[in-house]
Amino acid sequence: MGAPKKADWREERRKRAWELKQAGWKQKEIAEALGVTEGAVSQWMKRGREGGEEALKAKPANGATPRLRADQQARIPHVLAKGAPAYGFCGEVWNSRRLAVAIKQEFGVSYHPDHCGYLVRKLGYSLQKPVERATQRNEQAIEYWKTHHWPMLKKKPSRNSGR
Repeated sequence: MGAPKKADWREERRKRAWELKQAGWKQKEIAEALGVTEGAVSQWMKRGREGGEEALKAKPANGATPRLRADQQARIPHVLAKGAPAYGFCGEVWNSRRLAVAIKQEFGVSYHPDHCGYLVRKLGYSLQKPVERATQRNEQAIEYWKTHHWPMLKKKPSRNSGR
Protein backbone atom coordinates (compact mmCIF):
# COMPACT_ATOMS: atom_id res chain seq x y z
CA MET A 1 0.00 0.00 0.00
CA GLY A 2 2.83 2.44 0.73
CA ALA A 3 2.54 5.72 2.52
CA PRO A 4 -0.89 7.09 3.45
CA LYS A 5 -2.59 9.38 0.91
CA LYS A 6 -1.86 12.45 3.06
CA ALA A 7 1.88 11.70 2.89
CA ASP A 8 1.67 11.01 -0.86
CA TRP A 9 0.55 14.52 -1.82
CA ARG A 10 3.07 16.07 0.55
CA GLU A 11 5.84 13.97 -0.96
CA GLU A 12 4.78 15.04 -4.45
CA ARG A 13 4.82 18.67 -3.33
CA ARG A 14 8.39 18.31 -2.01
CA LYS A 15 9.49 16.62 -5.26
CA ARG A 16 7.84 19.37 -7.31
CA ALA A 17 9.68 21.99 -5.24
CA TRP A 18 12.94 20.14 -5.94
CA GLU A 19 12.19 20.06 -9.68
CA LEU A 20 11.42 23.78 -9.71
CA LYS A 21 14.65 24.55 -7.88
CA GLN A 22 16.59 22.47 -10.43
CA ALA A 23 14.85 24.49 -13.16
CA GLY A 24 16.28 27.70 -11.69
CA TRP A 25 13.35 28.99 -9.62
CA LYS A 26 14.07 30.97 -6.47
CA GLN A 27 12.89 29.60 -3.12
CA LYS A 28 10.48 32.52 -2.68
CA GLU A 29 8.87 31.77 -6.06
CA ILE A 30 8.59 28.07 -5.22
CA ALA A 31 6.97 28.87 -1.87
CA GLU A 32 4.39 31.16 -3.53
CA ALA A 33 3.65 28.65 -6.30
CA LEU A 34 3.13 25.74 -3.88
CA GLY A 35 1.40 27.72 -1.12
CA VAL A 36 3.99 27.00 1.56
CA THR A 37 6.44 29.05 3.58
CA GLU A 38 9.93 29.87 2.40
CA GLY A 39 11.19 28.06 5.50
CA ALA A 40 9.55 24.83 4.37
CA VAL A 41 11.11 25.13 0.91
CA SER A 42 14.47 25.84 2.52
CA GLN A 43 14.23 22.67 4.64
CA TRP A 44 13.23 20.59 1.61
CA MET A 45 16.15 21.95 -0.42
CA LYS A 46 18.58 21.13 2.40
CA ARG A 47 17.19 17.57 2.57
CA GLY A 48 17.46 17.30 -1.21
CA ARG A 49 21.06 18.54 -1.27
CA GLU A 50 22.09 16.14 1.51
CA GLY A 51 20.23 13.04 0.36
CA GLY A 52 18.97 13.65 -3.15
CA GLU A 53 15.40 13.11 -4.24
CA GLU A 54 15.27 9.97 -2.06
CA ALA A 55 15.42 12.21 1.04
CA LEU A 56 12.19 13.95 -0.05
CA LYS A 57 10.13 10.74 0.04
CA ALA A 58 7.48 10.21 2.70
CA LYS A 59 8.57 8.16 5.68
CA PRO A 60 5.93 6.39 7.75
CA ALA A 61 5.97 7.20 11.46
CA ASN A 62 7.87 4.66 13.53
CA GLY A 63 5.58 4.72 16.56
CA ALA A 64 6.61 3.86 20.09
CA THR A 65 9.08 1.06 20.77
CA PRO A 66 7.17 -1.96 22.10
CA ARG A 67 7.82 -2.73 25.76
CA LEU A 68 7.93 -6.45 25.04
CA ARG A 69 10.54 -7.59 22.56
CA ALA A 70 9.35 -9.72 19.63
CA ASP A 71 10.63 -12.92 21.28
CA GLN A 72 8.74 -12.04 24.47
CA GLN A 73 5.55 -11.33 22.53
CA ALA A 74 5.95 -14.71 20.87
CA ARG A 75 5.96 -16.32 24.34
CA ILE A 76 2.53 -14.93 25.27
CA PRO A 77 0.78 -18.11 24.00
CA HIS A 78 2.99 -20.09 26.42
CA VAL A 79 1.89 -17.79 29.25
CA LEU A 80 -1.75 -18.44 28.31
CA ALA A 81 -1.10 -22.18 28.02
CA LYS A 82 0.19 -22.31 31.62
CA GLY A 83 -3.31 -21.33 32.69
CA ALA A 84 -4.58 -18.54 34.88
CA PRO A 85 -4.16 -20.55 38.14
CA ALA A 86 -0.37 -20.61 37.53
CA TYR A 87 -0.44 -16.85 38.13
CA GLY A 88 -2.60 -16.99 41.25
CA PHE A 89 -6.05 -16.70 39.68
CA CYS A 90 -9.04 -18.85 40.45
CA GLY A 91 -10.40 -20.58 37.34
CA GLU A 92 -9.04 -21.01 33.84
CA VAL A 93 -10.60 -17.93 32.25
CA TRP A 94 -8.21 -15.32 30.88
CA ASN A 95 -9.14 -11.65 30.62
CA SER A 96 -7.04 -8.58 29.88
CA ARG A 97 -6.64 -7.66 33.56
CA ARG A 98 -5.33 -11.13 34.39
CA LEU A 99 -3.00 -11.16 31.40
CA ALA A 100 -1.53 -7.79 32.46
CA VAL A 101 -0.65 -9.33 35.84
CA ALA A 102 0.82 -12.46 34.19
CA ILE A 103 2.94 -10.37 31.79
CA LYS A 104 4.25 -8.36 34.74
CA GLN A 105 5.15 -11.57 36.61
CA GLU A 106 6.63 -13.32 33.58
CA PHE A 107 8.54 -10.47 31.89
CA GLY A 108 8.65 -7.66 34.46
CA VAL A 109 6.84 -5.34 32.04
CA SER A 110 3.73 -3.35 32.96
CA TYR A 111 0.93 -3.05 30.42
CA HIS A 112 -2.49 -1.44 30.71
CA PRO A 113 -5.14 -4.19 30.56
CA ASP A 114 -6.68 -2.62 27.43
CA HIS A 115 -3.37 -3.02 25.61
CA CYS A 116 -3.18 -6.69 26.60
CA GLY A 117 -6.32 -7.28 24.53
CA TYR A 118 -4.54 -5.73 21.54
CA LEU A 119 -1.47 -7.94 22.06
CA VAL A 120 -3.56 -11.09 22.21
CA ARG A 121 -5.67 -10.21 19.15
CA LYS A 122 -2.44 -9.47 17.25
CA LEU A 123 -1.41 -13.08 17.96
CA GLY A 124 -4.78 -14.40 16.75
CA TYR A 125 -6.25 -15.12 20.19
CA SER A 126 -9.15 -13.61 22.09
CA LEU A 127 -9.72 -13.09 25.79
CA GLN A 128 -12.88 -13.93 27.68
CA LYS A 129 -14.74 -11.97 30.28
CA PRO A 130 -15.61 -14.24 33.20
CA VAL A 131 -19.21 -14.43 34.32
CA GLU A 132 -19.04 -13.62 38.00
CA ARG A 133 -21.78 -15.28 40.00
CA ALA A 134 -22.20 -15.80 43.69
CA THR A 135 -21.29 -19.31 44.85
CA GLN A 136 -24.45 -19.43 47.01
CA ARG A 137 -26.65 -18.67 43.98
CA ASN A 138 -29.97 -20.56 44.10
CA GLU A 139 -31.28 -21.04 40.55
CA GLN A 140 -34.70 -22.33 41.72
CA ALA A 141 -35.30 -19.33 43.96
CA ILE A 142 -34.28 -16.98 41.13
CA GLU A 143 -36.68 -18.65 38.69
CA TYR A 144 -39.52 -18.52 41.27
CA TRP A 145 -38.88 -14.79 41.82
CA LYS A 146 -38.88 -14.12 38.06
CA THR A 147 -42.20 -15.88 37.50
CA HIS A 148 -44.08 -14.81 40.65
CA HIS A 149 -42.67 -11.51 41.93
CA TRP A 150 -41.25 -9.77 38.84
CA PRO A 151 -44.58 -9.61 36.94
CA MET A 152 -46.16 -7.83 39.91
CA LEU A 153 -43.35 -5.25 39.98
CA LYS A 154 -43.44 -4.48 36.27
CA LYS A 155 -45.15 -1.23 35.42
CA LYS A 156 -48.73 -1.82 34.33
CA PRO A 157 -50.36 0.34 31.67
CA SER A 158 -52.48 3.14 33.08
CA ARG A 159 -56.23 3.26 32.42
CA ASN A 160 -55.79 6.41 30.31
CA SER A 161 -53.12 4.91 28.00
CA GLY A 162 -55.72 3.58 25.53
CA ARG A 163 -57.28 6.96 24.77
